[in-house]
Amino acid sequence: MAAGAALPGLLFCTIACILLVIVCVSSPVWEKVSFLDVTNNGATTHFGVFGYTGSKVHVGYSFAPDRLGFTDSKLDTGIIHSLTFVLVLYPVAAGLAGMAVLFGLCGACYHRAGTVFMSLLSALATLVSIVVWVISMILFSVAKHHVNDDASGSTAKYGNANWIALGAMVSLLVGFCASACGVFGHYRKHREYY
Repeated sequence: MAAGAALPGLLFCTIACILLVIVCVSSPVWEKVSFLDVTNNGATTHFGVFGYTGSKVHVGYSFAPDRLGFTDSKLDTGIIHSLTFVLVLYPVAAGLAGMAVLFGLCGACYHRAGTVFMSLLSALATLVSIVVWVISMILFSVAKHHVNDDASGSTAKYGNANWIALGAMVSLLVGFCASACGVFGHYRKHREYY
């Protein structure tokens, strides 16, 4: 018994999950995806969820002076370092979106309960992604501001991961709304009487 009512929510949650996975494999894993790009003496350093160009993959990092081209005491604080730890919420949001997709498949193929769980998990994933997106925008806006204001000649610009994460957040929100509406959709075939 396929339920067409669950399909729109399932589609948007799947798109969000894929976008969040792309964000999670940002620099240093995949250099084409980053939150902040700092150019210093012709070399560009990309900052991502689990580090930056040339660093090992790990949770939480500091803005290295050799990568920025200068030492900034305001970027080398415990608060800024702690905010980079919060970026681990991107994989958490991706995991929640992935679970929403799995329950959405159950809802689309079998039972309304799958759509109910997809709705709940997509709501939770939306909240997590909103929190981490706002924190990451604050973190990288502060870093961008400090790099561009320094007289060392380094320049910083936002990377594409900010906008990919925004797209995932919007897709999760639409997926939540669609799945919440899909809960009330049609889930049984009409019996034909002869």
